[in-house]
Amino acid sequence: MLAASSVHVGDVVKMKKAHPCGSDEWEITRTGMDFGMKCCGCGHFVMLARSKFEKAAKAVVKNAQQPAE
Repeated sequence: MLAASSVHVGDVVKMKKAHPCGSDEWEITRTGMDFGMKCCGCGHFVMLARSKFEKAAKAVVKNAQQPAE
């Protein structure tokens, strides 16, 4: 379980279940009571309640503050 306070807009997170397109990585576009996420595989956008996000997120793959390698 990932703490929602450690996730920021622009981060890429790995979720427990994969999206139907096959990707399990999502870019965070909005934080707060709901989380806005864009699939890194197909670009689909979803809104997820904070409680569901905290249960479904596994890890932060890429931080928005770190430069891309």
